[in-house]
Amino acid sequence: MKTFATLLASIGLVAAHGFVDNATIGGQFYQFYQPYQDPYSGTPPERVARKIPGNGPVEDVTSLAIQCNADSAPAKLHAPAAAGSTVTLRWTIWPDSHVGPVITYMARCPDTGCQDWTPSANDKVWFKVKEGGRQGTSNVWAATPLMTAPANYEYAIPSCLKPGYYLVRHEIIALHSAYSYPGAQFYPGCHQLQVTGSGTKTPSSGLVSFPGAYKSTDPGVTYDAYKAATYTIPGPAVFTC
Repeated sequence: MKTFATLLASIGLVAAHGFVDNATIGGQFYQFYQPYQDPYSGTPPERVARKIPGNGPVEDVTSLAIQCNADSAPAKLHAPAAAGSTVTLRWTIWPDSHVGPVITYMARCPDTGCQDWTPSANDKVWFKVKEGGRQGTSNVWAATPLMTAPANYEYAIPSCLKPGYYLVRHEIIALHSAYSYPGAQFYPGCHQLQVTGSGTKTPSSGLVSFPGAYKSTDPGVTYDAYKAATYTIPGPAVFTC
């Protein structure tokens, strides 16, 4: 009976969270890393998305896991996409209790690619390309559309970006227990792009590191989502061309 109860609890935990399952990038479909399948494949498939351990959260903003999730590792592939194009990410259905913002960052990788590169904890290389928070003091959040199928999220690659390889960090921050710290739940994941086009800009201001971009005392990290109060999205301003 104890074993059965433990199994039920594990199933409940798996059902309670989520991750990006797949994407359309540059008009092509990509299956992202599958944490409950890929590690058990005889020949693990090559992906454009970096490894994640499962669908659970990161709760320590000072941990390197806040960057691309715990035990993350570079992916083998890059998805080609033009600067200015739109990327569609598809989440597993997000639980309706896990209200919060959705945020996307990018970082320029070495000219040789992202496949052998992970920023260090002190590397200020990340710039924000999209953010969404709470609509006023309503119960509508950026994560709300992901609570029903199809759980699609779109971001645009800045049109002015210099061609090259980029690492994308995308996350939901669940705030249902964020009234004290630790309490906010971070669900980051990273994927790799090869950006094409005629852009010339390499962002040099507003760059942050992970960890480092968020603090436990930030009003967007410690926040009571059950109160009708405005919400401040953590991190820097969104990069604009």
